[in-house]
Formats: sequence, structure tokens, C-alpha cells
Amino acid sequence: MFLVGSLVVLCGLLAQSSAQLAGLPLPLGQGLPLPLNQGLPTSVGHCRPLHLGQNLPTSVGYCRPLHLGQSLPYGATPVISTYPTDYLARNFRDAFSQGLLSGGILGFLEHMPLLSYVRPAGSNAGGLVGALGKVISSIPILNNILDIRVTNPQLLEIGLVQSYDFHRLYVTIPLGFELKVNTLVVGSLLELAVKLDVTAEVYAVRDIYGRSRLVIGDCIHSPGSLRISLLNKLSPLQSLIDSLTDILTKVIPGLVQGVVCPLVNGILSLLDVTLMHDVADLLLHGVQFVIKA
Repeated sequence: MFLVGSLVVLCGLLAQSSAQLAGLPLPLGQGLPLPLNQGLPTSVGHCRPLHLGQNLPTSVGYCRPLHLGQSLPYGATPVISTYPTDYLARNFRDAFSQGLLSGGILGFLEHMPLLSYVRPAGSNAGGLVGALGKVISSIPILNNILDIRVTNPQLLEIGLVQSYDFHRLYVTIPLGFELKVNTLVVGSLLELAVKLDVTAEVYAVRDIYGRSRLVIGDCIHSPGSLRISLLNKLSPLQSLIDSLTDILTKVIPGLVQGVVCPLVNGILSLLDVTLMHDVADLLLHGVQFVIKA
């Protein structure tokens, strides 16, 4: 009887201790064990951090945070932009403008050999071939031109527009300058204002290693983008003005485009690496970052 009573008392004490332990909180860092087949989401951007002290198995199904400097696997979507997109377009436009200026675009405009394309006779016309040369040689009034000098070359504010699918950029490069034209007519100096827009298409490509970069596509001047206006009114020379304007309209766009487009290609390769990659990634992902005015 004594042994039976002792066992009854002992079982009661054990039951009471179990009940008390069941109501106590777990110690800090001690988590309930997870079944082996219960994994956390493994897609990038959906992992939940481990609790302090929680040591989960590293088998398939569990995800761990990337260590500093560890890159995402190819095909995963990275953080797209280092710069805030609000400033990215402005930074790109400023860098593009600086690249054109550093590349000597204003010096080229100032030293364009326009006289050799305009005067119809002698060795100065040697640079002209084909139909344009024949047209110029048939306008004797152009012999009245003694000199053409480019002054006040300017790079105006660059325009930036994204395509409708946001995968391409159209960079409009507006250039302006004045022409001082000396003629045989005593006291006659023609002053012309010239403006021309060259538009370069920029898009992004990715190489076999997953690295992105910017390349140039079409680089053209759209019809009507060349504007020539007379700064001083000299009506007796109207026929000369008309002939000169007609020739300049044919000559200037080709000269400028032939220099600007290779210069743009060089600028893209010299852009700040972070800026270039950010712009390229946004274009590859079709993200809008140019705000239309």
C-alpha cells in the first residue's frame, strides 16, 4: 500500500510540473522546430530573415541573405538604379552636353569649310561632286561671295525623349551659329542665323556575360530641322540670299551630321560607368525615367 501511494503522489507531482512548464515562454532565440519539408519562399525579394539565434538547416527550400559583394545569379532581377530616377535623365543630359563640348563640337562648327562648298568656280569647288556640284556651278551669282565666316557657335539645351515602350532614348542635339558673308557688292555683309537639330537614337544591349552598355542607333537630322534666317534686311541681294540659302540647306546638315554622330558614339563609351549602367538597365527593363514636359 505504501508503494502504491508513493507512485500516486509522484505521478501527481510530475503532471503538475508538466502543466507549469507548458505555460512558460520559450527562451530567447529558441524557435519551434520546422518540419524538414517546410521551406521558406526562395524567390529573390521574398525571403524572411531568421530570428535571433535561430539556426535553420541549409538544405533546399531555405533561403539565406546575400553576403556583402555577393552578386545575384544571372537572370535574377537586380536593383535597377543607383541614382534616383528623378535625377537620372538630368545627369545623363548634363554628361552628354559636357561630352559634346569636350569633344570640340563648337570648334568644328566655327571652322566648317563652307566657302569651298559655295563658290562654284576654281579649285574651291573640288570638294563638290555629283549633282550638287553641277547645280552650284550653274549659279554664277555665287561668285559675288568673297568669304563665309562662322561666328557665335552654340550648343543649345539637349532634348531627351523615351520611346513609347521605354526601351530607347532619342537625344536631340540643337546647334546654332551665325554666318557672316562678305560679298563683292560694296558695303554689303550678309548675316544669317542658322539652327540645326541632330537626333541620335540610343538603346541598350547586354553581352554574353550579362553586362549592359549603351550603343548608338540611327543618327539623323529630320526634314525641316535646319532653319536659316536673315539677320539684316538687304532686299537688293535677295537673289543671292535665295541661292546661298538653297546651297547651305544641302551642305550644312551633311557636314554637321558627319561629325556629331561619331562624336556621340565616343561619348557613350566615355560616360561614367555607374550612370551608363543605370541608364542601360532602365532601358533594358522598359522603365520610364524621362518625364515628358
